[in-house]
Formats: sequence, C-alpha cells, structure tokens
Amino acid sequence: MKSSARKYLEFGALCALAIAILWWFGRKLDWGQVRQALGQTNKYFLAIAVLIVCLTYVLRAYRWGALLAPLGPAKFKHLFAATTIGFAAVFLIGRMGEVVRPVMLPLKEPRVRASASFVTIMVERIYDMLAVVVLFSANLLWLSPPGNVATELSRVRIAGTVLLIAVLAGLACLVWFRRKSTTAIAWIERLLHGWSFVPARLTRAVISILEQLARALRVLANARELAVTIAWTALLWGGVVVANFLVMRAFGLKFGVSETVFVLGWSLVGSLVPTPGGAAGAFHAATAAGLIFLGVERETAAAISIVIHVIDFGPSVIFGFFYFVRGDINFSRLRSLSSPEAVEHAVEDESITPNADTALEGQLESIAATE
Repeated sequence: MKSSARKYLEFGALCALAIAILWWFGRKLDWGQVRQALGQTNKYFLAIAVLIVCLTYVLRAYRWGALLAPLGPAKFKHLFAATTIGFAAVFLIGRMGEVVRPVMLPLKEPRVRASASFVTIMVERIYDMLAVVVLFSANLLWLSPPGNVATELSRVRIAGTVLLIAVLAGLACLVWFRRKSTTAIAWIERLLHGWSFVPARLTRAVISILEQLARALRVLANARELAVTIAWTALLWGGVVVANFLVMRAFGLKFGVSETVFVLGWSLVGSLVPTPGGAAGAFHAATAAGLIFLGVERETAAAISIVIHVIDFGPSVIFGFFYFVRGDINFSRLRSLSSPEAVEHAVEDESITPNADTALEGQLESIAATE
C-alpha cells in the first residue's frame, strides 16, 4: 500500500513539474503568433518527417535484434511491437515507462531471456549517449552562429569539448571494465562490505548493476556484431536529424544540418527530465531555447518545439494504441510493468545468474497469466 501511494505521489509530483515548466514556457508567448506559425507550415515536409520517424522505430527494432542475436534471437514483429509500446509508455507516464520495453519482449518472444532483454537495453543507452555527444560536440567545430551570439557559442564549444573528452574517457573506462570486470566487481564488493555505513541493500543494488553492465559489454566482444550495431545506430540518428531538418524547413527556416544537430542536442538535454508526456515542458523549453539561440523568433521557436515533440512521439502512441486494440497490452499491464516494484526487481534481482533469470521470467509469466 505504501509503495502504491509513493508511486502515485511521484507521478503526481512529475505531472506538477511538467505543468510548471509548461506554464513557464508559455507565459510570455503570443499564442496567436504561435498558431499563425503552425498554420503556415509546409505539410508535405511534415508528412515526410513523420514517415522518417516511423522508420527510426524500425531501425531501433533491427538494432535491438542485432544486439540480442548472440543472446537469443527474436522476431522483428515482436521487437517492433515492444519498441513502439515502450516509447508510447514513456510518453504516457514518463521515464518510469522505460522498463516496459525490456519486459514486454520476453512476454511475446519466449526465445529471449529476461536478462538478455534488460542487458541489451543498457547497451542501447550507451550507444545512443555516445552517438549524441559525439555528433553534438563535433558539430560545434563548424557551426556558424549569428554574430550576436559568437561569444556565447565559444563557451558552448568549450563545454561540448569537455563533454566529448569526458565521454571518450568514460568509453575507455568501459573497455577496461569489460576486460577486468570480474576482478573489479569483486574489489568493489569487498570495499562496500567493509564500509559499515553503506546499507546491504545498496551494496546488492550496486553489484547487480555492475554485473549487468559487465554482461552488456560482453555482447560487444565480437567485431562484426559491433560494426553492425554501430551501422544501425548511425542510420537511426541520421534519420532523427533528417526528420528534425524537415520540420525546420517546414517552418521556412534556412537551417542546414549543422544547425539542426545543434538544436537536437538541446532537445535531448530537455528529454532527460522525467516528466510524463515525453519530458513535456522541459523538451519544449530546451528545444525552443536552442532555436532562439540561433536567432529564431520566440513564437516560431515554440511552434517548432511543439511540432517536433508531436512528430517524435505521435507515431509510437498510434502504434501503441493499435497493439492495445489488438489485445497485445492493456493499461493494467502497463501500470504493473512500470511500477516501482517492477523497476526495483529489474535493477536489484536481475543479475547474470540462472536463478535470477528464472525468478524474473517467472514474474513475467505471472503478469501474462493475469490477462
């Protein structure tokens, strides 16, 4: 009962945060001009952008399948369904819905172990983080901003360079960790057990996460599989850039790829805020801020941020509704899979041991049986 109440309190707090950010975002806007900007868009460009976003979900499904191949093959239709349902859950309930995607796949695809599903999602996060940081930081080297923001851009370039160096250093640490994971995890476990002020539950959670990370990195040991998944990632983010480029052109902006990538970086920072509605409020404010930085009028920037948000998440919600109508998922399952208990179980109990696999798979079967 307490955990259920906590869940609703957290969700309510995030909804309140989203409302507060949306209010702050729109408090000084001339909404008449925003509607005017929306009405003057090139609908053909927007339609093509929607199709490209749909294609990115296909690319995500194929990349996930490539990551899963060494651990347990899965059919594309199940990968695509789990991907779109997962993104629809993120839109509806925020980042808490991220657990839906890795749990949905084993329910539909018995050949995929629960541990493999969670592990490959962790690898995806690493791929996407590296792709975005490298793309954004490298783009800053040749971005030509308006003259009035040259000084501010120099600071952004410094920050981007520092971020790139930090990510590359982190990547080097991950390579070392993959090679020395057994020794490193054993040392950290001894260290945490030696600190009496660290709760045993926290120690178990940290060790479990490190074990999952070690297994995730082992998926990348094969050079061919690594090259294939990097190629899928390049295609995926290339599609995202093209879709955003078309949205900006639909509003008449003469932006090139460089400006599009710059704004995309701001958008992704805003998307990190775990509010329902796909980072509602934070995504819009961050995207608009990037556009305003490049000299776009405030109302036009707001209209573009709204359209990009709808195009990014709209297709997943439509696909999710399709799977809901078809009976692949229901709202009670969504709530159960995104509950704090499900997330905690995924983080703490899903280790690389067979017993943990069996335990989580038994939980998935019990969830499926409730339908």
